[in-house]
Amino acid sequence: MAAAGPYLAGLLDTVCPMHALISATGHIQHAGPTLRKLFPGDEVLGQRFLELFEIKRPGHGGTMADLRRLTGRKLHLRMRHGPRTEAKGVLVALPEEKAGIGPSGGALINLSFGISVVDAIRDFGLTGGDFAATDLTIEMLYLIEAKTAAMEASRLLNLRLQGAKIAAEEQAYTDTLTGLKNRRALDHLLERLVMSEQDFALIHLDLDYFKAVNDTLGHAAGDHVLREVARAMVQQTRSDDILVRTGGDEFVLVLSRLTDAARVHEIASRLIARLEEPVVFNGDVCQISASVGSTLSCRYPRPGLDLDRMMEDADTALYAAKAAGRGCHVSFDPPMRGKSATGCRSKPAV
Repeated sequence: MAAAGPYLAGLLDTVCPMHALISATGHIQHAGPTLRKLFPGDEVLGQRFLELFEIKRPGHGGTMADLRRLTGRKLHLRMRHGPRTEAKGVLVALPEEKAGIGPSGGALINLSFGISVVDAIRDFGLTGGDFAATDLTIEMLYLIEAKTAAMEASRLLNLRLQGAKIAAEEQAYTDTLTGLKNRRALDHLLERLVMSEQDFALIHLDLDYFKAVNDTLGHAAGDHVLREVARAMVQQTRSDDILVRTGGDEFVLVLSRLTDAARVHEIASRLIARLEEPVVFNGDVCQISASVGSTLSCRYPRPGLDLDRMMEDADTALYAAKAAGRGCHVSFDPPMRGKSATGCRSKPAV
């Protein structure tokens, strides 16, 4: 039983790099270079073809005679070992002994990967040289590579655009002097809190004697004081609290999930004490204080919390603190609407 001659074997290796010549006993007598590459740790020659590949469709009896009866039909195969890569193939039964053709009573089968080619290239380290020059796989690989490159470029561009958008939004919502949020961000964040029905404390803070700093030491000193105020506010609050400079020397603090008036009074008093510490600028001492008014969202009807009403009530409490002598905190009470406070409260209104 003669194997294919060297000349024929060379032709088949070039034209069909994934072919196998199978003897009448079902053993592989010659295999193309790409087929051999699929089994780098095993010697393909001499192995039974059906021990290396499972024929999924069409069904057959598992003998060489059954295999030869599949001649000309499209075969669906799968490797029995390794990554169990799927393949397609066509088989031609070889005639009885005929010199230079191949093993008598055997078969010639040619394989391809079909849609499994991408996985096969990855799993077996295949290159363009492992496919016949006329194989459409080469064009498909180029298309896949081009599509992958285009998708990666698109992904990177989208990431850059998204990053630029986030940076632009962050800049639009940030006070450039202090690094705190600005009024535009406040409106957006308060609406989100209302939609989530999360309770919070709303604090209005206004600096006392800040105008004197600007008038006597200049705006550079005033800017330095505002930055120090922002730093103190960050130190005295939690990372998920919202700190906003609404303009000039006015600030708003939104303390999330805080519904205890005594706790709000404690935070406000601690912040006032911190802001009364002297601020040094170019050897000059800047002395300020702060007046604070607050209110709690849990004291307002739900759903549809009236943010404008909350802001007005916190403002009312702030003006009450100003009128009471400054440097103190006043918690809003409904009777305060239309009235002015006569003195600072040592405890928050309940």
